[in-house]
Amino acid sequence: PAEPTLVLRLKFLNDTERLARVRPGDTVGALKRTYFPGQEQQVRLIYQGQLLRDDSQSLAGLNLGHLSVLHCHLSPPSAAPTAPGTPGPRSPAPAALGVGSLALPLFVLLLALLWYLQLQHRHVFTATATTCLAGLTLLVTFVAFAMYRR
Repeated sequence: PAEPTLVLRLKFLNDTERLARVRPGDTVGALKRTYFPGQEQQVRLIYQGQLLRDDSQSLAGLNLGHLSVLHCHLSPPSAAPTAPGTPGPRSPAPAALGVGSLALPLFVLLLALLWYLQLQHRHVFTATATTCLAGLTLLVTFVAFAMYRR
């Protein structure tokens, strides 16, 4: 008797779906080879929140039913290693200016404002507040040097 076939729904991150006809005895690796030829290393299959890492695991062992959904993630192909003496890939362009790259300058500006206020209005700042301000200034200085030392 012929083994019954299952139809699985392969769902991608962009919400597109593809139907896959498989046999319960097929393995995860066979599914990848059949429906993602040449991309077996880049495809990640997820079933019920679990990443299917073992390519030798049978689909029957996963208790897949008819029209079960397998989530698929295709990662971009990794760059092939270059031979010695050949130019490597170009370095990526600098990242766009974002909140993370503005955080340190904003902290420095805020500290400068606080020091200005401390010098102009000493009566408002207690000794504890001035000590905390000095400690925070030291911490931001160390972080700045660590970030821009490269």
